[in-house]
Amino acid sequence: MSHTVKVSILTVAYQSAATLRQTIDSVLSQDYSNIEYWVIDGGSNDGSVEILESYKGRIHFISEKDSGIYDALNKGLARISGDVVGVIGADDFYPTSDVVSSVVASFQSNQTDAIYGDIQFVDPESMRVVRYWKAGAYQVKNWLYGWMPPHLSFYVKRDVYERLGNYRTDFTCAADYEWMLRALYKHRISVAYLPKLLMTMRNGGTSTASWKHRWVANREDRKAWALNDLKPYFFTVTLKPIRKIIQLFQ
Repeated sequence: MSHTVKVSILTVAYQSAATLRQTIDSVLSQDYSNIEYWVIDGGSNDGSVEILESYKGRIHFISEKDSGIYDALNKGLARISGDVVGVIGADDFYPTSDVVSSVVASFQSNQTDAIYGDIQFVDPESMRVVRYWKAGAYQVKNWLYGWMPPHLSFYVKRDVYERLGNYRTDFTCAADYEWMLRALYKHRISVAYLPKLLMTMRNGGTSTASWKHRWVANREDRKAWALNDLKPYFFTVTLKPIRKIIQLFQ
């Protein structure tokens, strides 16, 4: 990656007019110039498309019906041309203007397939920080203890998707976990931890929604190990949500 690294950033959006502009502005305010930004909208009718139209020429976007978050991400992956891929949610934003430049510098200094860092959650009303996820240095054994990198602070070379495949659309909420398990634990791609805050997320998003959602995610977590012919410990997927609770007190 000796040339100027092109970074492709993907946002999946649906009925996100209330927060979408802040997300887009946080991408466009990055101090790294070689960014390709795609918003994949699921056919919103809440004013989101008008917001996207207002950025014409500065971002790429499509708005059409999809089969969920992971189908939309795969649509984005089919369109991008960058060396490195990152994802930002439609109600999330970059905390600083140097996130992407810091990620690129970390790729260049570590010579690795993937980089991840820290994220924080804020209350959607007060914007007060309610949880800080310090991801910590990478140890492959941590997967067996319920750990995973934060998906929205995770950047990976595009050719890893080309080699290992995209997100599974038969998952409803844990395809990001399955993909990272497949790439990092099964295929052992190289990865490095960047000790920096890379994303701000509003609390209450898809991955933090409800106990019912957590039950579905737990089933899909188990399915992720089975589909990849991997054997977790009996407590591995049970520890995953417990680790999130522990982060509240760190």
